[in-house]
Amino acid sequence: MKNKTIQLLLSGLTLLFLYGCEKELPNYYKIEGYEFASTEPDGGNWTPILIESGDAISIPAPDPVNSASYLQELEDLKTAMAQMSQADANAVTYWTQNPIIRWNEIALELIAKYNLIPGPNEDGSYTLPNPANPNGPPAFPFAHPPYAVRVLAYLSVAQYDGLISAWHYKYTYDRSAPFIQDESIVTAYNDNSDISYPSDGAVIATASRKVLTQMFPLEAKYLAEKETEHLRSLLLSGAHLQSDIEAGKLIGDAISTIALARAASDGMKNAQAPKAVSDSLASAAQARFGWHWVNVEIPKRPVGLTPLFGRVQMWSVENVEQTRPIPPPAIGSAAYEADVSQLKSYADNVTKERRRIANFWQDGLGTYTPPGHWNEFAKEFIVKYRLNPLRSARTFAYLNMAMMDGGISCWDAKYYYHYPRPIQVIEGFKTIAGTPNFPSYTSGHSVFSAAGAEVLAYIFPQEASIVRAWAEEAAISRVYGGIHWTFDATVGTDQGKDVAEYTINKARNDGAD
Repeated sequence: MKNKTIQLLLSGLTLLFLYGCEKELPNYYKIEGYEFASTEPDGGNWTPILIESGDAISIPAPDPVNSASYLQELEDLKTAMAQMSQADANAVTYWTQNPIIRWNEIALELIAKYNLIPGPNEDGSYTLPNPANPNGPPAFPFAHPPYAVRVLAYLSVAQYDGLISAWHYKYTYDRSAPFIQDESIVTAYNDNSDISYPSDGAVIATASRKVLTQMFPLEAKYLAEKETEHLRSLLLSGAHLQSDIEAGKLIGDAISTIALARAASDGMKNAQAPKAVSDSLASAAQARFGWHWVNVEIPKRPVGLTPLFGRVQMWSVENVEQTRPIPPPAIGSAAYEADVSQLKSYADNVTKERRRIANFWQDGLGTYTPPGHWNEFAKEFIVKYRLNPLRSARTFAYLNMAMMDGGISCWDAKYYYHYPRPIQVIEGFKTIAGTPNFPSYTSGHSVFSAAGAEVLAYIFPQEASIVRAWAEEAAISRVYGGIHWTFDATVGTDQGKDVAEYTINKARNDGAD
């Protein structure tokens, strides 16, 4: 990889967008009147991620529209719609149009809720969250950036594959929606859902509930309530019969089971390694390079954050070493000393604008993390360009696959090079953005942001210049905050771009373009 100089690109448009986005929690969109830009009749032929093809999951054929069972379902639907409460009507408004956005918002909300560092015990020791005892204390999970991006990847990949399967059967059976069959039924959709079997919304509801429940077990009741509300809204929208919904649930259940089976064996359960393993990585770096990172936070946690996340299974890269960046400058070298001078200059000249940038991109505890930040941007563009659920799911799937692969590559570099942070080696140095509990090189924010920006630039080429400018701003923000060396950010940006290319190459060949 080439070490490129980050150029901070700020414009009035950039600042307007950034100030308009919520950081702590997702922004709940009102998307009534959301007419899809396309319907993708060939979407069932796109190449999925986890399954071989759209017909890999089986569902029964629907009853004919002239059958007694179908006609009875129509009557049952009209009765249910006639008895709708105001709460039902509000739920229909919330869930219709593009439920991919709604479940992404729920995921970001849970990530922010659980993004809290477990505190020390009275004796100064630490107890880690345990999925076998989610109530803790401390409660499981700690939704730090590696955990968050993995949640978002499995959620969006399950949604995407499930919708490819749904689209396959929609255009195989071509059963018209209830409001097409009976003109007395008024639908909440805007001519977006002419084919109803199976219900793509039901696929999303069931797959999302199952994946998120596995990732956030203490939220099982809340997520079940959201699924129930979503499924009822599909019926009351006038666009689906109960049999449409049941077929969609079958697909959602099947694809989420497949996704969670992969998750169970992807290596994440070993990422938060014990102290002996963590210490061995530091010793290996000391022997290899003559340095290692030391945690200087107070109180000091005995083990760095997820030392073995770099060994988790990647989505689009065969071997993480393919994406390992060039070594950082040797401590004491000319390049190192130049960076020391640069960081001291930033610390001595903290302008209002630099502090704003550092704070905006902090994405620390209690927020939806850097990967969540880029999901928020994706949602903005999905609404702007009126993507249908299938294309929305594709956007989130490739975005989060790329960022998860980027995070894995970044953590591999962090614990392979085990490079000290500025606060550890520059005497008297202070940060304005905390002290992360893992090595410095490369910058996670830089890698996540560059990977996310490249995917969004591919899917939304009209936005390429602005998303790449945001990624560079995110990278330099960590330098302004005193958290990272400049080369952590520059090389991390290149690393994120390089890793994202593997994902984008997969997207180029999935049949959607």
